[in-house]
Amino acid sequence: MTNSNIIELVNISKSFDGDLVLGSVNLSIRDGEFITLLGPSGCGKTTMLRIIGGFLFPDTGRVMFDGKDITRLPPYQRQLNTVFQKYALFPFLNVYENVAFGLRIKKMPEEKIRARVSEMLELVNLPGFEKRGVTALSGGQQQRVAIARALAADPDVLLLDEPLGALDLKLRKAMQIELKRIQQQADITFVYVTHDQEEALTMSDTVVVMNKGNIQQIGTPESVYNEPINAFVADFIGESNQLEGIMREDYLVEFNGRRYRCVDRGFAKNEPIEVVIRPEDLTICPPEQGNISGIVQTCVFMGQNYAIEVLQDDYLWTVHSIYHAAPGSPIHLYLEPDAIHIMKEFDNDDAYPDDPEEELLAGAEEEEL
Repeated sequence: MTNSNIIELVNISKSFDGDLVLGSVNLSIRDGEFITLLGPSGCGKTTMLRIIGGFLFPDTGRVMFDGKDITRLPPYQRQLNTVFQKYALFPFLNVYENVAFGLRIKKMPEEKIRARVSEMLELVNLPGFEKRGVTALSGGQQQRVAIARALAADPDVLLLDEPLGALDLKLRKAMQIELKRIQQQADITFVYVTHDQEEALTMSDTVVVMNKGNIQQIGTPESVYNEPINAFVADFIGESNQLEGIMREDYLVEFNGRRYRCVDRGFAKNEPIEVVIRPEDLTICPPEQGNISGIVQTCVFMGQNYAIEVLQDDYLWTVHSIYHAAPGSPIHLYLEPDAIHIMKEFDNDDAYPDDPEEELLAGAEEEEL
């Protein structure tokens, strides 16, 4: 991966029927990276992807590609391609002809088409499938054909609009690893859209968390999970314990009726704040070492750990531990100061609004093809 930017969005805004979907968004995408636009329905991520692809034009702002303004260029004049959730394969063509379709449009010589199709099917682990009808393939195989077709045209950027949404859980997890492998082997930029936090954290070099038409945080999967910039990001990415609190002074916070040392500073004295604590950051310990105590309500085995609910006064903590805890028993937990994340107060109302894009963009995949 290089440090140069292949795509830059500059003050991009977009409205549908007076509803603001994107509000003056700025984003730089590096050449060769796997970047994911992540957020709930209605956050603007799909609109952003379609503006990059040329299927929508912004109301204001510019789309820059390798230093050139492509804001008003149609999709076929851009050095990128798109894979949709429904794949949009041609059911009357076999695998070979589906992958070769765009190359025939470009009037590439048959010998070069044959070599390119073979190369792409090898890349997506489908060699020998050339004569198969696409309707006889599994969902994962159809997705790979769609990716092979998109990559056959040798784009600089591949846009992927929730392509795993139609797959079952086991296949979706397998395809997450496969997509990352394909991206690295093809050595091109992937711009991926999803509302699935696990997909974003598993595959991405960079995650862009969005809400209500604005970017909330940009960072590596590790940074957006371990150091969320606000309570929305913490709430949306991963499971967390969230409590209202008061920042008594630098490095001292009060929540659930108790005071704890923390690593945060710069808040006003006695400022109301939000506290976020990840379940895995609560450690079961002996009574004399604990700073949280309560009664175990439930303990459920999750495969890799136990999900334990602990009632402390009126608050129900969620704890992830490799140790079993019997329901009804007392339990003591230790919370490190750096595991306490302090946020400005966050209003959960309307955090996940209805999607103004949904009806307007329904069926757009078919229309674009």
